[in-house]
Amino acid sequence: MIKVEGLTKRYARNIAVNNISFEVSKGEIVGFLGKNGAGKTTTMRVLTCFLPPTAGKASVAGFDVLEQSLEVKKHIGYLPETPPLYPEMEIAEYLTFVAKLKGIPSNDIKKRVDEVCERLAISQARSTIIGKLSKGYRQRVGLAQAIIHNPPVLILDEPTSGLDPEQQREARQLIASLSGDHTIILSTHILSEVEQSCSKVIIINEGKIVAVDSVANLHNRKRATESVLIEVSGAPEPDVRRRLEQVAGVARLESRESRDGNVAFEVFGLENYTIRAELARAIVQSGWNLNELRAVSESLEEIFLELTRSEKSKEEVVTQ
Repeated sequence: MIKVEGLTKRYARNIAVNNISFEVSKGEIVGFLGKNGAGKTTTMRVLTCFLPPTAGKASVAGFDVLEQSLEVKKHIGYLPETPPLYPEMEIAEYLTFVAKLKGIPSNDIKKRVDEVCERLAISQARSTIIGKLSKGYRQRVGLAQAIIHNPPVLILDEPTSGLDPEQQREARQLIASLSGDHTIILSTHILSEVEQSCSKVIIINEGKIVAVDSVANLHNRKRATESVLIEVSGAPEPDVRRRLEQVAGVARLESRESRDGNVAFEVFGLENYTIRAELARAIVQSGWNLNELRAVSESLEEIFLELTRSEKSKEEVVTQ
């Protein structure tokens, strides 16, 4: 539904987006993740035909953003970071106005306004003036205007920006409820939003794509070696440490906090070794109680920070 090939956008000497390529398939919710200034909003504006690319190609729903911009706009719903609302209008009045702008037949407008108000839980407030709404409700109205014409593609720029935690949760639920009918790409720098809402992640840094993968694969791809958390009872820590260090494939151990006087370690394996089964066997054969044994994956935050570290920072780490 969305295809980007070698996309570049320059502002004078500043390259905001640098030769990026990615695809979003039908029905996916994709998180476009990056720090502020990474190039997320610029990419969104190119996809929505607000900005022309300097080089490369981009298409949405099969239409080129340069050559078929009117068709692209018919097939997308766009929610910018600041929703395009008229504060002096009532919700239903505003959505009726937007429906007319987007070419919905006159006979269908009332039905469609009723449907989106119901879906986004704003029916009871439909006669309220938009300027009197909370930010969370304004965000709902912004989503309503984006889906009023039932577009196949939704492009959402920082859809939970400025919302409190409860409003963020509600917004994520609303977005997830739309996934069956729409292909969605949303830009954000909120990691929890990506983990809870998205099937795939695109990470951009300094205008370049640094990762395109599922959340699960991102958690796994950064560790070439296995890491296991193990908790044991019935033995002193030095004895457990010595026994675990003898297990084939164990590289090192680090003590971890444990409960009720138990012993806990994070055990790091050598590359290409699977150590969980051998660790469990070692504990059981020693006559101790194995309370917990689970793989430890790198957090999305750690992965994000590693992937978006500037080249200068990486060079400094190498030279230290």
